[in-house]
Amino acid sequence: MLRGLLTGFFLFFTLHIYAAENTDSHKSSFSVPVTLDRLEAEIEAKGMHVFARIDHAAGASKVDMALRPTTLLIFGNPKVGTLLMQESQTAGLDLPLKALAWEDAEGQVWLTLNTAEYLATRHGITGQQETLRKMTAALATLARTATTAGQ
Repeated sequence: MLRGLLTGFFLFFTLHIYAAENTDSHKSSFSVPVTLDRLEAEIEAKGMHVFARIDHAAGASKVDMALRPTTLLIFGNPKVGTLLMQESQTAGLDLPLKALAWEDAEGQVWLTLNTAEYLATRHGITGQQETLRKMTAALATLARTATTAGQ
């Protein structure tokens, strides 16, 4: 029994650390739809492209299941993504970029994105440091604009 508890704790702790190191979450002042509307507007203003918006809660309701508001936005810039895929084509698994707006059990809305560092590490991208630096800065700006009042 103790072994099972320790294994469960280790797995939970490992997954928590893994998620925290590979994603960047921002507390939003807005609802899920408004957060994503703001994000989409900023993405388009920056000359990037929105490929899709997937409402997971709507999908859950179609199979008579409940899910708090959870919506994924798929977006990117093919010029940037192509540079990363030229070095490692497997980056195409994680590109275009994704942002998940979701509401937690207390009603707080969050915007979560994979970090550029995670993409580089996962796909062994070592020769695009300037591109990754710019991507990190752009994602931080996008998230701040989408989640913060007055932006």
